[in-house]
Amino acid sequence: MIDFSKTLQSFLKQANTSDLKTSLYPKVYNDLTVKVSFGQGSSARIPWIAFLTDGIQVSNGFYPVYLYYKEYNTLILSYGISETNEFSSTWPPEVIGLAPTIFDFFSHKVARYGSSYVYKAYNVEITNNEVFLLDTHDGKKKNSDEINNDLLTILNKYKKVFDEGEHTETVENIGIGLFYMEKQLEDFLIQNWDNTEFGEKYELIIEEGEIVSQQYRTDVGPIDILAKDKVNGNYVVIELKKDQTNDNTIGQLTRYMGWVKEKLGDNNVKGIIISGGYNKQLDYSAKMVPNVEVYSYKIDFRVKKEN
Repeated sequence: MIDFSKTLQSFLKQANTSDLKTSLYPKVYNDLTVKVSFGQGSSARIPWIAFLTDGIQVSNGFYPVYLYYKEYNTLILSYGISETNEFSSTWPPEVIGLAPTIFDFFSHKVARYGSSYVYKAYNVEITNNEVFLLDTHDGKKKNSDEINNDLLTILNKYKKVFDEGEHTETVENIGIGLFYMEKQLEDFLIQNWDNTEFGEKYELIIEEGEIVSQQYRTDVGPIDILAKDKVNGNYVVIELKKDQTNDNTIGQLTRYMGWVKEKLGDNNVKGIIISGGYNKQLDYSAKMVPNVEVYSYKIDFRVKKEN
């Protein structure tokens, strides 16, 4: 098997040039098809290397992918999800687990692929034509064995998903259905705000003629939607979860509520969770947290208060 860390070094060097050719890159690695892109016609802001099993396409599916965020000198090995088309299945919850989205990792909006999940992240240093990858947590340089092992681990997880049929069905196969990505649910809510139950009670925040409620930036991560109560003017933190939630979701929500209380001076901030599933863990946790409500959604977006 080839040393993919060397391929990755070549990729990162070329990504900082105007050369868009990909013919010299391997076509197969660890029995998966390899696709490389530096852009079409002009250099992409986020070049990538994707690893695909049979029946999966970059524009239609889910797959491990290196995403090079040149603007931030950051390379992310991601549980990738296609932005172009919905696919009939996606990464199972037990694989992505508590992995943050790329939006969460950067704590603000990024140009592309923000709804994919982070498996590993590296800081990129290119010095005297040498490429170094540094752990984003401790700053230590990663050697070739560590880089290759990181890649092989996520590739083996990916193949196991298909070998054991563990991928999760989405809108196309569920009937009543759930939104494929949290980003889609988020966009839907913003675009149809006035036609939802929330639009009757809460208003979106507009600054200089633009809506700033979506992915509202904080120094503890982006809030999916930040709105205000039409009657009393209190802030409302809304967190969206495409899959079934648990009590960990309460911790994330209250973190943002605490930020609003501290930074925006609102002692009566409210929290809302909107999810595609609901369980007793979340139910019991929500009962003990003041000013928190839970809603579930269906594909026609009829919302139902759960507590």
